Amino acid sequence: MPTRRKFLTSSASLGLLAAGRPLEAASLPPSAPLGKALVISTWDTGLAANLGAWKILSKGGHALDAAEAGVMVTEASQNCCVGLGGNPDREGIVTLDACIMDDQFNCGSVAALERIKHPISVARRVMERTPHVMLVGEGAQQFAVAQGFPLEPQKLSPDAEKAYREWLKTSAYQPIINVENTRGSKPTGPVGGANNHDTIALLAQDGQGRLSGSCTTSGMGFKMRGRLGDSPLIGSGLFVDNAVGAAAATGQGEDVIRMAGAHTVVEFMRQGLSPKAACEAAIKRLAQIKGSKAHDIQVCFIAVNKQGQHGAYALQKGFSYAVCDDKNQQQLLQSDYLLT
Repeated sequence: MPTRRKFLTSSASLGLLAAGRPLEAASLPPSAPLGKALVISTWDTGLAANLGAWKILSKGGHALDAAEAGVMVTEASQNCCVGLGGNPDREGIVTLDACIMDDQFNCGSVAALERIKHPISVARRVMERTPHVMLVGEGAQQFAVAQGFPLEPQKLSPDAEKAYREWLKTSAYQPIINVENTRGSKPTGPVGGANNHDTIALLAQDGQGRLSGSCTTSGMGFKMRGRLGDSPLIGSGLFVDNAVGAAAATGQGEDVIRMAGAHTVVEFMRQGLSPKAACEAAIKRLAQIKGSKAHDIQVCFIAVNKQGQHGAYALQKGFSYAVCDDKNQQQLLQSDYLLT
């Protein structure tokens, strides 16, 4: 079996182009890589994930390791939308989706995975230790166990149990836009609507300019059994082309899939658009596809280009994203948006 590759660190100078409107900053570990490095991730949950990734990058580590380590923090946090603490499907079972991609077009993915704490790490094993890109369901779980991942108890977290019991009273499903943003007051709306999705996506650039990305989620709460969104799909929820840049998505997965969202953003950057402009162009294309129904959903993209510039754009107001940069601090930024 192939072993994890080891990489040399770089001594190039740091530099980033900031984007968005800063909401807050938090101190990072004092050490920093000698080359250009960056971490960007979705929602305010990305603040903690970025810290996990920066621990790798600050020691000159590889972007792939940072992408995995960062979202593992969220998977372990009993978040309503990520990991085994997430809301279940309609059968009361938590199923997890994740994918990961490096700077050489290597990628791995798992979907409908049950009882495994860190699906992102299983996705990486799929990438590194199988000839495949994606494993799903029972097969993914069998592979995880064979790779030494323990099976966790089939039990809902207290918050998920409460949400599921409330949902069962009506069995209604109506997503609430931007429930992923945990800042401020809790969202209101139909039973089963609050905290029903979504994901964390993270993009990292290391000291040698290598890009990698990750995406992990428990998917829509109370989804139909077997439903998959964009998060485990390379080209939809995540795409990395090290010659151009990387992009990731969050929001209504079905609509990201319709337009191969992350790949579309990278292709716009290939045409010369900045990361923010590329995200905006993709959102405008989505709005054209959805027409009047665009007001009923939220989709957001984040992107990083080869030069270390980053940006984001959302369909509707309320999307925030976290950025770590060379100033040894991170910021929570508010994205620009299309619909008013």
